[in-house]
Amino acid sequence: MRRKIYKRMLDWKNKSKGTTALLIEGARRIGKSYIVREFAAKEYKSSILVDFNDVDDELLTIFEQYLHNRNDFFMRLSVYFGVKLYERESVIIFDEVQLYPKARAAIKYLVADGRYDYIETGSLVSLRQNVKDIVIPSEEEAIDMFPMDFEEFLWAMDEEMLVDFMRSQYESTSPMGALHRKAYDLLRLYMIVGGMPQAVLAYRDTQDFDEVDRAKRAILRLYRNDISKYAYQTETKVTRIFDDIPSQLQRHERKFRLSAIQADGKMRNYEDAFFWLDDSRVVNICYNATEPNVGLRLNMDRTTLKCYMGDTGLLIAHTFDENAIAGTQLYRKLLLGKLEINQGMLVENLVAQMLRAAGHKLFFFSRSDRDEAENRMEIDFLIRKSAVTSRHNIIPIEVKSTNRYTYVSLDKFRKKYSEYVTSPIVLHSSDVMTKDGVTFLPLYMAMFL
Repeated sequence: MRRKIYKRMLDWKNKSKGTTALLIEGARRIGKSYIVREFAAKEYKSSILVDFNDVDDELLTIFEQYLHNRNDFFMRLSVYFGVKLYERESVIIFDEVQLYPKARAAIKYLVADGRYDYIETGSLVSLRQNVKDIVIPSEEEAIDMFPMDFEEFLWAMDEEMLVDFMRSQYESTSPMGALHRKAYDLLRLYMIVGGMPQAVLAYRDTQDFDEVDRAKRAILRLYRNDISKYAYQTETKVTRIFDDIPSQLQRHERKFRLSAIQADGKMRNYEDAFFWLDDSRVVNICYNATEPNVGLRLNMDRTTLKCYMGDTGLLIAHTFDENAIAGTQLYRKLLLGKLEINQGMLVENLVAQMLRAAGHKLFFFSRSDRDEAENRMEIDFLIRKSAVTSRHNIIPIEVKSTNRYTYVSLDKFRKKYSEYVTSPIVLHSSDVMTKDGVTFLPLYMAMFL
């Protein structure tokens, strides 16, 4: 399955020329190891992959005794794996490097040696925690990796031509016409299957939603185990937040309410737990920006946030976890929009996932005022336009899951913050159109923003 990160890895190889190591960071089970193996096989004459999740005593001895003696280290590593290394034509991969911090610390010296390229992969949570006794190498160049985005999902479904057409219509702000229904149905399928490679592969190969659900639940079990293993001293709080995500998103006002999990819960007591989940990429945190100017991060209110699942397919499996398997019938009803559930929570989570994969940090805008109705407004997402100017840098985005809606908050927001706002967007279930200075885009075009 094609992944966009491959091109970024190739850019690193061509530009770095051995002066830095590449670190692929991301959540568990998003395909880091797979893409690194594929890249090494296609772009190098030979490669050695050291999986620190599966090393024996002999291999550990090579690292313990010879890591700082480069000639012996490379010779013994080559013999152990039965792979000949070629200067400037071979790559050594440290997979799950967080499990052996000494290898990560040695990157500084291995890169300085200059003979080979180095790629590391790791889960963010344990990468952050397993650095107490090492100096993090400045020679690392990090790339974030996410679950498969909608475009990658369409590639996996052999719909590359549809992707190209969607992009051309987005760029020209032109309707999709007869192909809108097909694109929207595929978006619903993506929402249900999600972007975890195991789930996508299960659907592509079997079209069996039971197999898809099994794949997703295995990942959720892995995440729960990670919480128990790595969420030091915050395990209970992290678990409470994780378990309550579906019910929090089900509410019309999706700001996370700590009172729902603890009567006297205060954000200062839960900050570390939210940070852990965000850092693990299990969730996508969206913060309230108190002023919609170009420095959204400078106006971030850390006490008011929304907590989305990092993958919407996992959100569905997490939501319907009363039984071991959600079942084909439930998935088909979701696909047809015939299940009694707040579709808005799934759609908004999906847009958050698509914006995050497109490289945006997540912010929303919320303001309440008991006395002045004109000051009460909530905008689902705020993003900054790519080319910053002196004014009009912020794009407000409203997400609508149906064709029947109003956008009163957007009108009030545009009026109050006219000097900040440019090109407001409503993402909805219908085709492309423009009206009253607002661009209406089908939900699937969120991936192009």
